[in-house]
Amino acid sequence: MENSFNQNKVWGWGELALQYFPNISQKSATCQLLKWIRVSNVLIAQLESTGWHPGQKYLTPKQRDFIVAHLGEP
Repeated sequence: MENSFNQNKVWGWGELALQYFPNISQKSATCQLLKWIRVSNVLIAQLESTGWHPGQKYLTPKQRDFIVAHLGEP
C-alpha cells in the first residue's frame, strides 16, 4: 500500500503543515511551515513560478514537491 503522504493530490496548507508538526495545532503548524518556507528565496521563487502566492489555501502536487525537496519528507 502506498504511503498517503506520497499520493499525487492537492494538499491544504494545514494538512501539509500537520505532517511536519503533528503535535501542535493546525494554525500553529501552518504558521511554522510558512516561516520555514520564507527562509528560502529559492523555494519562494519556485513556488511563485507555479502560481503560488501568500494566502493561498491549497498546494498543487508540484508545489508540495518543491517544499518537500527543500525541507525533506516529514
